[in-house]
Amino acid sequence: MENILYAPWRDEYVTGERIEGCVFCHISSHASEDETLHVLYRDEHCFIVMNRYPYTPGHFMIIPHLHTDALETLDPKIWLHMSALAQKGVQMLKESFGAHGVNIGINLGKAGGAGIAEHIHLHLVPRWERDTNFITAIGENRVYSTDFEKIYRRLKELTEEYFKG
Repeated sequence: MENILYAPWRDEYVTGERIEGCVFCHISSHASEDETLHVLYRDEHCFIVMNRYPYTPGHFMIIPHLHTDALETLDPKIWLHMSALAQKGVQMLKESFGAHGVNIGINLGKAGGAGIAEHIHLHLVPRWERDTNFITAIGENRVYSTDFEKIYRRLKELTEEYFKG
């Protein structure tokens, strides 16, 4: 028996306008498009953006404005700032988004698993007990129970509370 899974939300990815160059640099330099680009927060050092094709609903990334693929040469001040934002992000995901846990990670370089290897980014992936099911474990596919835009709006409201000042 043949199984067919439909993912109409990916149509935009396949047929939509492509960003030339580094997608993270594009997001960094286009603050006026934050809502369209799903930016949750930005400051002088970093911005936080939703992962457009998340591992779980609410998956977002903390990204320095500085274009670099080398964590080892990143200004320690920026790295500490990213870490402070990650702490606030974990608190927000646990307290107000209902996550039971959070995976945090950086994939450095293509060989390290980075989808966008030229610009470092820190992933925060909310997790829930029993969030892995047969489709994930056997079929290597994910099913989301809620709409991406709804999650963006909810997290945007929360970041305004958790990341102020």
